[in-house]
Amino acid sequence: MYKAIATNKRNTILIMAVFVGIISAIGWVVSYYYGNKNIAYYVIVCAALYAWLQYFIATKVSLVMTGAKQIEKRDNPRFYRIVENLAITTGMQMPKVYIIDDPAPNAFATGRDPQHAIVAATTGLIDLMDDNELEAVMAHEMGHVQNYDIRLSMITFGLVSAIGILTDIVFRMFLFGDRDNDNSPVAMIVGLVIIILAPIMAAIVQMAVSRQREYLADATSAMTTRNPDSMISALEKLKKSGRPMKKQNTASAHLFFSDPLKPSFVSKMFSTHPPLDDRIARLRNNSGKF
Repeated sequence: MYKAIATNKRNTILIMAVFVGIISAIGWVVSYYYGNKNIAYYVIVCAALYAWLQYFIATKVSLVMTGAKQIEKRDNPRFYRIVENLAITTGMQMPKVYIIDDPAPNAFATGRDPQHAIVAATTGLIDLMDDNELEAVMAHEMGHVQNYDIRLSMITFGLVSAIGILTDIVFRMFLFGDRDNDNSPVAMIVGLVIIILAPIMAAIVQMAVSRQREYLADATSAMTTRNPDSMISALEKLKKSGRPMKKQNTASAHLFFSDPLKPSFVSKMFSTHPPLDDRIARLRNNSGKF
């Protein structure tokens, strides 16, 4: 487990390098279009600044997107006490606790680091799960905090957003910009291909990052509670009673315990969550190791 956490931290550098490469490619397209190499540097700096800003404000944005409301122990003693006990068990700082008024069973964790962590659950999840299952789900979410997944999620969220905005701006420049230039048609085609593929590549990287971290958080939950059967039971309940959330947003979907989006061919192809059957199978196959 500790080896997996260390690997996650090392992979963060590689993932950031991929995003920098994508943004650099977009910068090259703009530089070539205008014949000014310095523009590429401006693009990279602006994207980095935007991602840095998102790193600090993404938590508030995600709370607004989901409609989550902070609670105290008196507001929901059962749910709050489960989170509190998990914080004591893991030696973590107590995260802020939020509830989302939504019948769809789900949960998420966010924050830029363990000292600024937030965990949330929907009313649907709290009502559907028994105490052991709810504990397992929240141990999964707090596992994301322990494994520093929430930090990577915030950085990834910022970079994916930056790439989306950049590609939209550059594509509009290509369509409505100055057409009286001497750029070769081949180079222009290459540029358009980069602009079209950049957000797709970013989505694929985000998907790969999130899926691996979901598996690791499931394992962290099983180790924390010493009860993998509760996590398996919670996932099986989600298979039967899961539904899309009322407030849906692709930008924050990767934060949730299970995919909160309405099922579709595209959403399944680029889902940031592994199939529930795969998660259940992994837990069962490794139950003796927890």
